[in-house]
Amino acid sequence: MKRTFITGLALLGLFQLRAQNVPTDSTSYKSKKLKLEEVNLVSSYYKQNGDNSAVTGGIGSEHLTDIANTIDVKLVKYGETGIKHTFDIEAGIDHYTSASSDMIDLSANSSASSSDNRFYPSLTYIRENEATGRTIGIGVSSSTEFDYQSFGGNISFSQKTRDRNGEFTAKFQTFIDQLKLIEPIELRAPGSEDYDSANRNTFAGTLSYSQVVNKNLQVLLVGDVISQNGYLSLPFHRVYFTDGSVHQEKIPDTRLKIPLGIRASYFLGDNVIIRAYYRYYTDDWSLKAHTADLEIPVKLTQAFSISPFYRYYTQTGTKYFKPYGEHTAADEYYTSNYDLSKFDSSFFGMGMKFTPLNGVFGLKHWNTLEIRYGHYTRTTNMTSDIISINIKYK
Repeated sequence: MKRTFITGLALLGLFQLRAQNVPTDSTSYKSKKLKLEEVNLVSSYYKQNGDNSAVTGGIGSEHLTDIANTIDVKLVKYGETGIKHTFDIEAGIDHYTSASSDMIDLSANSSASSSDNRFYPSLTYIRENEATGRTIGIGVSSSTEFDYQSFGGNISFSQKTRDRNGEFTAKFQTFIDQLKLIEPIELRAPGSEDYDSANRNTFAGTLSYSQVVNKNLQVLLVGDVISQNGYLSLPFHRVYFTDGSVHQEKIPDTRLKIPLGIRASYFLGDNVIIRAYYRYYTDDWSLKAHTADLEIPVKLTQAFSISPFYRYYTQTGTKYFKPYGEHTAADEYYTSNYDLSKFDSSFFGMGMKFTPLNGVFGLKHWNTLEIRYGHYTRTTNMTSDIISINIKYK
């Protein structure tokens, strides 16, 4: 936890130096020079425990910790014709330790797989015509860790209605990934120290429509179609058959996912908002799921608010899943990954937001400090906790 707080405060100090040199624009002036509009610093600590590790065939420790730090910088300028140009630059780094990954080599006390770092930068450009309500965006991203490399791209289009109370958005994303095929040690060729690689591709299309119904109610409808192909298994996931033999996880090399959701925000007076969300999910692996989410931000004072939240999730599980030692040679596909099993889960917690008049820690431009804690529990006996801190400059 110390690392989380030290990183966030060090970055805050760095940007306070920059903030002292940024003039505050009046509401009527639109800068034609590139201007720093907003900075978000987010640090989080995550910890989980369970006893259904897929690395050891559906049994064994799922203990994992993750420390994540991200910085998101938004730069804005207006062109000569009044077009708004936004550049969103984000970079994140995670450090995680995993007891289950350490068991890729069953004889190792602490192998190289027990921990890793992930680095994930992204860049997004948004061009908005405020006069017509039309927005076009394009972005690129990447994610790198020892056994995984991902490159992503996206393009989006939004159009507001004539009265500005509604907005239609279409977005397309693609991720081109490459995996190192790290097998469980007992399934590797003797003396082999090199890893083969395989590709995994993801293509996602999203359509959404948001509408201000009245002064109290806003609604968003969203639908996705996600297609994946390539090596969709994880090479170090073991599967044990009824005869005691061990195998690598084997699941189909294509998957089609269709999530459909609705989100609503209701303003109950000046100090209370009720935010509700529901999503239905189905795919061609026979997995169906329902998500229901409720969050109620309450403004207690001019500078302080709380946001209790609760999310319930249930899924049927895929037809390819069986627990430890229950697959047979007659199965074409097989996995003992409990993420693909039938389960119910709950995630609940509290957010606290501080917006002091004189800024966070007396620093004027750092106007928001948000702390969130959540506890997750799943019927497969897995639990986790996460705490995050977000400091915003604006």
